[in-house]
Amino acid sequence: MNTKKPNFFIVGAPKCGTTALNDYLKQHPNIFIPHKKELHYFGTDLDFKYKHFSRNRAQYLANFSLAKDEKMLGEASVWYLFSKLAAKEIKDFNPSSKIIVMLRNPVDMLYSQHSQFFFDGNEDIINFEEALEAEEERKKGNKIPKTVGLIEGLFYRETIRYAEQVKRYFELFGRENVHIIIFDDFRNDTAAVYKKTLDFLGVDNSFKAELKVINKYKKIKDVGLHNTLLNLPTIPRKIAQAVIPSKIRRNWLNSVKENNTVYGKPDPMSPDLRKKLMHEFKEEVEKLSGILDRDLSGWSDVKGKE
Repeated sequence: MNTKKPNFFIVGAPKCGTTALNDYLKQHPNIFIPHKKELHYFGTDLDFKYKHFSRNRAQYLANFSLAKDEKMLGEASVWYLFSKLAAKEIKDFNPSSKIIVMLRNPVDMLYSQHSQFFFDGNEDIINFEEALEAEEERKKGNKIPKTVGLIEGLFYRETIRYAEQVKRYFELFGRENVHIIIFDDFRNDTAAVYKKTLDFLGVDNSFKAELKVINKYKKIKDVGLHNTLLNLPTIPRKIAQAVIPSKIRRNWLNSVKENNTVYGKPDPMSPDLRKKLMHEFKEEVEKLSGILDRDLSGWSDVKGKE
């Protein structure tokens, strides 16, 4: 019977470098991380529609069955930070767990998250500002995309309540067991942040990982084609499922999606919208600065921003 279970967790936030850090840590010989990211076993207050998420304990632990004698076993699920229950559930599961939190300027985080959501089908409003304006209606159950995977994720402003989210982990695990990574630091000196993270996990910090760029920005070429793929009519879909082998269907769909994707840099946000959101989130940034004892006021400074 498999008794191996994780003892560290990358809990979020979304679009803050978690995929890259997950990949870099996975390379370390004293760390085991499953092939699959975003297991989301914890966070039972969140209503995930994704079929590949399972809250079956045996299925969850099976992800760690290939671990050998690695000192640290971990996983990354970016909505553990947002969830109000995940921290307590992780604590009950393994009280000695170490927690890694990655945070980013909330304006940039939301802009990137909206883009990712639209790409994945969790969002159907292509304009960022309009998506933000739809929040209140969505909390009433209106304007919800048919292909939504996590409704709560559409309440964008709720996802950047960093102060209360971090405080929850500090109180349950103790500050000494919670490692905070600021995205700006991670981007500007990845190697140094990686080394500090290895120190936090108590493994050899002399290991040199391949720190390649992970999870590049993706943009859709043809929005009409994208929407068609997400909302294939029932009858044609059932016919295709009946006559075309699943592997061929999957490969074809992946090929079409790839050809309809452009990699590069995101379009710049409207300067007026950026200024508006920075002002709106200023109090939240100040709260986080106080909790972390670090000046993050640059996140609210519109000077030099586009």
